[in-house]
Amino acid sequence: MRHVQLRAFHHVALCGGFSRAAEMLNLTQPAISDQVRKLETEYDVRLFDRGKRQVTLTPTGEKLFEVTLRMFEIESRAVELLAESRAIKTGQLKIIADSAHHVTEILAEFRRKYPSVFVSLRVGNSETVNEMLTSYDADIGILGEVPVGREYKIINLRSTPIIAFAPFDSEIGTRSSISMREFAEVPMAVREPGSKTRAKFEDFAKQIGIKPRIVIEAEGREAVGEIVAAGDCISVVSEAEFGNDPRFVKIPIEDADIMMDEALICLRERQNSRLIRTFMEVAQSVVGGPKSDRSDANPGPC
Repeated sequence: MRHVQLRAFHHVALCGGFSRAAEMLNLTQPAISDQVRKLETEYDVRLFDRGKRQVTLTPTGEKLFEVTLRMFEIESRAVELLAESRAIKTGQLKIIADSAHHVTEILAEFRRKYPSVFVSLRVGNSETVNEMLTSYDADIGILGEVPVGREYKIINLRSTPIIAFAPFDSEIGTRSSISMREFAEVPMAVREPGSKTRAKFEDFAKQIGIKPRIVIEAEGREAVGEIVAAGDCISVVSEAEFGNDPRFVKIPIEDADIMMDEALICLRERQNSRLIRTFMEVAQSVVGGPKSDRSDANPGPC
């Protein structure tokens, strides 16, 4: 008995005829018939009742078909596993994050397992993350909130409060906390529209009737950080993104509980792409296991 004979039998049984089996296997009908005939002859069995218009399984054929169903399902899984292993030895994965800090631990584990995959990491605000995912310019996104809708596969990362930060040598930098009311008096630097941190902070301020004194708007966390470091302004950031830059101190907001829920996402329609699925599986293993405090991995509180 040869594998090719069982394959021919299986596809005839699966397709209900020799012609359709030949089409599926990209072979000729005589070739399929010959393989099935050799199998029947070798074991002196009849596997099919061959009518003029229909081919049906004999009792022995039905029992063999039950076996080959399992056999070729296992073979299919093996092929998929081997193909997947081959696919993720190379390739390029494009990530867009509202903060690189949230993905560093996951990225380190992914690189450890799949060192030959080239990873491209870009940073942008929440609007940019959504735009790049939907246009297929990025494979994986990290957002400052859990998105609503069924179009995304989502892994929740962490939830942390929004805090203020200021230069360590400033007057306000000596404070143990700051109130929302004071944001109407102290000059602030904020990120561009589209920043989820900014949007959440301003929405909360509006709800309680406070208009923050925003004097500078800059694009990107790095730019805001440099402006704050110059000593003229304060700003706000998710505590998870504060980092370990010695130029800054973090200041809790005493009368506000504004939370940022970071999420790692991909388009649900692309979740079965091998690289994307593999990265999401690595992310889930990291998030689901013991997590260390990696705030020192972030270069600054921007």
